[in-house]
Amino acid sequence: MTREEKAQRISYFESEFKSSSAVVIADYKGLNVKDLESLREASNAKDVKVRVLNNKLATIALKNIGIDGLELSETNIALWGEDQIAVCKSAVDFAKTNSKLVVKTGVIENEVADIAKIEAFAKLPGREELLGMLLSVWTGPSRYFVTAMDNLRKQKEEA
Repeated sequence: MTREEKAQRISYFESEFKSSSAVVIADYKGLNVKDLESLREASNAKDVKVRVLNNKLATIALKNIGIDGLELSETNIALWGEDQIAVCKSAVDFAKTNSKLVVKTGVIENEVADIAKIEAFAKLPGREELLGMLLSVWTGPSRYFVTAMDNLRKQKEEA
């Protein structure tokens, strides 16, 4: 790989990692191509990008955007995207079904995150579930009002 290609890859990782709200780093040693493709397909469905990392180039890119404290070694794959919960869920859920993928570390909101924090984010409900909960809370008072008015109407009709 030439210097220019390395510079392009560093610049690509910088722009991608800077625009994402979460990055999860995992060890993929032992995964076959079929498993990697299923990880990519499942992640792409959640708008999560997946890429095998060159440790040195990724470390340089992370340092250039102001994230220190991540020392990458061995075989690493990165998952990143705008939705923090989707990124964490994608990595943790796949790791549960395939023991060869081991979540190592990550970056959430420009802070280094350990495995416990990534797993905690993965347990949170997704965006659609949260919007559904919010909608339920917002429509609750009007739903109760309509039910009360209907009960009052039935009571008046009986009397």
